[in-house]
Amino acid sequence: WTGGQIADTDSADDIASVDLTRVHYLSGPIKVADAEPGDILVVDILDIGALSGYEWGFTGIFGKSNGGGFLTDKYPNAAKAIWNFEGRHATSRHIPGVRLPGLIHPGLIGCAPSEELLQKWNRREAALVATDPNRVPPLATLPNATGALVGSLTGDDATRAAQEGARTVPPREHGGNCDIKDLSIGSKLYLPVYVVGANLSMGDIHFSQGDGEISFCGAIEMAGYIDLKVGLIKGGMAKYAMINPMFLPGNVKPSYSEFLTFQGISVEYENDDAGIGKDGGTQHYMDAHLAYKNACLNAIRYLGKFGYSEEQAYLLLSAAPVEGRISGIVDIPNVCCTIALPTQIFDFDIKPK
Repeated sequence: WTGGQIADTDSADDIASVDLTRVHYLSGPIKVADAEPGDILVVDILDIGALSGYEWGFTGIFGKSNGGGFLTDKYPNAAKAIWNFEGRHATSRHIPGVRLPGLIHPGLIGCAPSEELLQKWNRREAALVATDPNRVPPLATLPNATGALVGSLTGDDATRAAQEGARTVPPREHGGNCDIKDLSIGSKLYLPVYVVGANLSMGDIHFSQGDGEISFCGAIEMAGYIDLKVGLIKGGMAKYAMINPMFLPGNVKPSYSEFLTFQGISVEYENDDAGIGKDGGTQHYMDAHLAYKNACLNAIRYLGKFGYSEEQAYLLLSAAPVEGRISGIVDIPNVCCTIALPTQIFDFDIKPK
């Protein structure tokens, strides 16, 4: 998805200096015969795999000043792990003691927006950025002609697309960069159609990923191929009241029987390393973002007791098939979020004794 900017090396300098104006590299747009605005595009994912000669991938922590991530205030510096693929499994010389199963999926897939929808995206995201224009990292990535990838467009069309086209960082109503690990082989995806021909694009293939892809560059990013079949439900958006995509997962998810599950609540602690602290922290009201952050930090601290650095643990939670959940969202003032780590990915026992 970075266009080959990251190399199979032990240095994270390429992660630190990656040019994020040049992402994502996508395949498409693919015109679908007979597709019209208001239809639903049905996409069957038949197969996904690594390109021959590229049987490796990477997981990264972007530096706070260049991308950031879910825990960027805690881990502001760039880091990287390289993974080597062995069939449907991956191991890393940078995170020893684990073997991850492949749950390969496209991080990004969707149909093109109409001009009206594009303008709505750009307007609302610009309004958000305007509330804190100097924030690092920024609140959103607005249209930027620098590094824009516009395919075969030329002349005025290319210039306009680069200047007005929405950046592909977030998911939106059309799908896009949803980073859903269970959207793998055998899945059936239902996408809203906004333009004649649908203009389907996809990319950002992941070998494995945890729920949330918390380090931002947090899946096992890879070069790969995808084999699709498409169909249409005419007038499906109105028929099924569709605003956002939906999908049926395939049946290739790893069957783990044991998870060590970490909890977090909506409390901001003064010092993440000092536990609850003398004053008990600052209470927030039903903040799921903070609760999931605390669940992740609890897991990272725990893994540190088994010899992993905090950065190694952060990378692992991003890349491994962890299960993230909002377990309770009605019990004021705390949301309870959990992150479940499959114990069987380790070659040693990580359970408390």
